[in-house]
Amino acid sequence: MKVMRKIIEIDEELCDGCGNCVTDCAEGALAVINGKAKVIADKFCDGLGACIGGCPQNALKIIEREAEDFDEAAVETHLEKIAAQATPQGDPLPCGCPSTQIRDLAPAGSCQGANKPQPIATAAGSALTHWPVKIRLIPPYAPFLKGADLLVMADCVGAAFPNVHTDLLAGKVVMMGCPKFDEVQDYIERFARIFTEADIKTVTSVVMEVPCCSGLPIIVKKGLEKAGKTVPMEEVVISARGKVLKRR
Repeated sequence: MKVMRKIIEIDEELCDGCGNCVTDCAEGALAVINGKAKVIADKFCDGLGACIGGCPQNALKIIEREAEDFDEAAVETHLEKIAAQATPQGDPLPCGCPSTQIRDLAPAGSCQGANKPQPIATAAGSALTHWPVKIRLIPPYAPFLKGADLLVMADCVGAAFPNVHTDLLAGKVVMMGCPKFDEVQDYIERFARIFTEADIKTVTSVVMEVPCCSGLPIIVKKGLEKAGKTVPMEEVVISARGKVLKRR
């Protein structure tokens, strides 16, 4: 059904086909076709505009027009098809990018446990159970979010804190971003949709001691408020020298 709503418009005269917008669109609504970015189908575009900021040519903008309504179920099916068509090495499709493909990285176990994320951190191992990990690339309906213990982590934490995988990431689903350089309102909207749809069990917010990081837990709380949800939340602050300064 067509409705009046916000949707992305691409100026093909300005577009240079770099593909940044394809990477930034978590719904897989965009593709580079014949050297130009295009909206594959209106129903895949949520109209939030996460793809706009990465365009070096300012070729994208949000307009309001009559378009097919956004269809989350169709998007989920679309993303599953993209993932299924990728090669075993995870190579991108001609119209996509590896960073937009949902992947389960957990090791296979026995029985029903084979389909569930398992913490696998060792002294030299990784506890990461999924891909992608960036906040702006994870769709709210990603299967690994269902009933998850969520770790919302500032980008710089991974460089400063030596025990990220064993002390923070093990057993959790991680979402990473930078509250200083990324789009705050997009973060709030995305978290609100996640909290509405994914039945998140707990949230752990981890930031650096620097002032620009302090906005991340606030963003998460605003997402919870917008979704009308109450979820147990822990806040962790890491020093520039890699020490845990606060847990609250």
